[in-house]
Amino acid sequence: MDTLGLLRIRVRRGYNLIVRDKIASSSDPYVVITTTQQKVKTNVVKKNCNPEWCDEVSLSIKDLNDPIELTVYDKDTLGADDPMGTAEIDLKPYLEAARLRKGLQELPNGCALKKVQPSGTNDLADESRILWENGRITQDMRLKLRNVESGEVLIQIEWVDIPGCKGLDPDF
Repeated sequence: MDTLGLLRIRVRRGYNLIVRDKIASSSDPYVVITTTQQKVKTNVVKKNCNPEWCDEVSLSIKDLNDPIELTVYDKDTLGADDPMGTAEIDLKPYLEAARLRKGLQELPNGCALKKVQPSGTNDLADESRILWENGRITQDMRLKLRNVESGEVLIQIEWVDIPGCKGLDPDF
């Protein structure tokens, strides 16, 4: 099996998304997350530029270097849906911390393993922390949308091992 594992993505909410429906002075946003081989999407939240999706999607990961792109769209009844911005999910800092998980069992719950700062090489809107909580490693990311006047999306990522797959272990 070529799959390394699953990336669970919790799409929590959007902030200050742009208005695409001028008549309603709002938008009907949803999120699409893509890799070169997969595409998953959230539910549509009607008439809300600060939506709470609280949706969970999973991607099976075959290549850790495969870019993961998040795009927000405005659902239209007629015609094509309007793009509302994009952001790339940078897995590298998370994967570095997740590879250390075998030695983390003694750490206190809520311990920050790493802090990631916004930079020109990521789409973070503010500092992101990779946390050890309840025996899992998670990272909350507030992503600033590109190619648009305003908008941010809050997500959380978590790696899920699949029995029989290589996972993140380089010695498999």
